[in-house]
Amino acid sequence: MTYQELLVENRNLHKKAKDSATKIASLEQQLQQLYKLISGFKSESFITEAVMDQLSLFGEDPVEEVAETPQQTITYTRDKKKHLGRNALPENLPVREVIIEPKEDTTGLTKIGEEITETLEYTPASLVKRRTIRPKYAKKEDQGVLIAELPSRPIDKAIVEACLLAHILVSKYVDHLPFYRQIQMFKRDFGWEPAQSTMSDWMASCCQLLEPLYNTLKQKILDSDYIQADESPIKVQDQDKIKSTHQGYQWVYHDPIQKLVLFNYRKGRGQNGPKELLTNYSGYLQCDGYTVYDKIGTNPKITLAGCLVHARRKFHDALDSDNNRAKIALELFRKMYLEERTIKEEMLNDYDKRKVLRDQKVKPLLEHIKTSIEAEQFNVLPQSPIGKAMTYFVNQYPKLETIFNDGRIELDNNLIENAIRPMAIGRKNYLFCGSHKAAQNAAMLYSFFGSCKIQNINPREWLEDTLQRISDHSILKLEELLPGYQ
Repeated sequence: MTYQELLVENRNLHKKAKDSATKIASLEQQLQQLYKLISGFKSESFITEAVMDQLSLFGEDPVEEVAETPQQTITYTRDKKKHLGRNALPENLPVREVIIEPKEDTTGLTKIGEEITETLEYTPASLVKRRTIRPKYAKKEDQGVLIAELPSRPIDKAIVEACLLAHILVSKYVDHLPFYRQIQMFKRDFGWEPAQSTMSDWMASCCQLLEPLYNTLKQKILDSDYIQADESPIKVQDQDKIKSTHQGYQWVYHDPIQKLVLFNYRKGRGQNGPKELLTNYSGYLQCDGYTVYDKIGTNPKITLAGCLVHARRKFHDALDSDNNRAKIALELFRKMYLEERTIKEEMLNDYDKRKVLRDQKVKPLLEHIKTSIEAEQFNVLPQSPIGKAMTYFVNQYPKLETIFNDGRIELDNNLIENAIRPMAIGRKNYLFCGSHKAAQNAAMLYSFFGSCKIQNINPREWLEDTLQRISDHSILKLEELLPGYQ
């Protein structure tokens, strides 16, 4: 083998070694992320060195030995903090008074006061058999029979009233109790055992009744000019896939200003679903870096805004492999959120002033991150965790800048991720939806309950009231039934 051939082979070997090292580093980083997911909650907290120094005061003693230093005893006095006591019990709770008289005879004694002790009791829920009696009267001269009309009910000829339907649906989609567990509880506590298929039919009938209201909610969100979007997987039984489930997706759209959320089920994660829904939408769409949103953003009526949390997360994942560079970026992200918190506390809903302060205090920090990345980007391996974090940030930077176009736009998509969380917990309990139609029905209920949660509305009370009224409500005024309507 000639000298030139040896040089070529040596270069090839060096290139393979470098590629292998890059691949190994990438796989190690993925393995670390999997370990974190397996071990439990994935924390993304970041503590600066200054805070770490403070925390170390309360940590374990250092391993290395240190020379003893002279000690002195210091004494001082301070005011004792007054204990605030227990949280007050809610005033709306019913009260059952129990009066306990002394065992001794109190005849002739003057009552000078009383000691009151408040504790909590629990009264189990109850099923009540409602019996509606309608007297029948014979009209004069054989003109027929007079009888009152039955009041409208959510499901005709069904034995369930609106209050029970609301309880069943909230128990499943808010409290994450599958139907079979609810049936076990009904049987244990009341000796009543409805069929699971019957409860599924009840849910389907309620969703059929609520569908016009769901469409009203959808249109109200799409009429806005600023929404957030995200997607989350959900398993669905499919007749075409025996002994397996189909991977469907709930696409979620959130209006932070009106505090409404919309779940929209689609069979896949492609662009067809959101593109169809957003055909006539015009305004800001805040999202992460998923490529489908970039395709939707080609619509000239839609302006994409980025998410700082997703950009920050990449740098947090790179802490183990490149601590110094990652900490610099995370510290800047931390300062941005501290400034944002202060601005929101001061400006509240004055979005114009919020925009001005953001441009002065927050945007320069974002630009600082970009400048730091441009200075260091070619000093790191592109496939390393820090290299991927930098690339993601640079690619998303135009969308991140859009955040500062309008004071209403949030720095991140955390609000919509909070709306998705109940569904993520629920699917761990009921595992999958029985059909694609059932998945869309679930999307409908998650939309209403998610909107109730954002507005601190009791979902059971809202659903009971809505089911009682919607049959007789004008189709032109359905918006009045939406959560939080004013």
